[in-house]
Amino acid sequence: MTTFGSYPDIEVTIDGHIAVVEMQRPPHNYFDTVIVKSIADAYEDIDRETDVRAIVFAAAGRSFCAGAQLGGAPTTGDIGGEGPAPGGRRGGYRLYNEGVRLFETETPVVAAVQGPAVGGGLGLALSADFRVASEEARFSANFARLGFHQGFGITETLPALVGQQQTALLLYTGRRLRPDEALRIGLVDEVVPHDQVRARAIELAAEIASSAPLAVRSIRRTLRKGLAERIRAATDREQVEQDWLRQTQDYREGVRATADRREPDFQGR
Repeated sequence: MTTFGSYPDIEVTIDGHIAVVEMQRPPHNYFDTVIVKSIADAYEDIDRETDVRAIVFAAAGRSFCAGAQLGGAPTTGDIGGEGPAPGGRRGGYRLYNEGVRLFETETPVVAAVQGPAVGGGLGLALSADFRVASEEARFSANFARLGFHQGFGITETLPALVGQQQTALLLYTGRRLRPDEALRIGLVDEVVPHDQVRARAIELAAEIASSAPLAVRSIRRTLRKGLAERIRAATDREQVEQDWLRQTQDYREGVRATADRREPDFQGR
């Protein structure tokens, strides 16, 4: 096993045909534009390594990714304070611009989800081709519980996996799914004991890598044709909704309630 490249807040190792890209912001791996850019940069560099045939996307610590963090409160992936963006857009424009790059690369990705994947952290998990979940994993698109709108292209990725009806249920309620529930609706592909999640993800990646690599990339391009463009369109729309909701009292109450670990008192304004 060898270390590959150097990227802020992630580590990349290569063993044979498999690269492991690990987020290293334990315990919860709260994300921002920097770490998403690092992941995208690593994916693009790995694409150019002809011997690497699959990626395992993993995380150190208790959570896979608990979303973003604003003012000490974990949120959904809303990244504010990044300055003006083209067209007057605010907030997560640069984050989502980097996020789209995750869908533009060609090497198949298996996510090893060892703990909670929440809000934008769920969006990161959904960027992979497959998800192997630990029995300790939890999944939540908790945006509405913060008075907010989903981002990270979840508008596109979640219905493709679980269907429109389940997507609406998860987004409207912000409910938290156990791994067995996530498996039942197709959000994850396998559930394994906690201490086996990384190893099982590597096994699945190795199974993919045992197929003809040019054929796998060709098949993947066909299956995912237009996906990056749809994700970009989805994030553009998501950003518009996030921008105005960020100004509401309900959003401020949602963030405060999350920080205080209490039920929010939304007023519809």
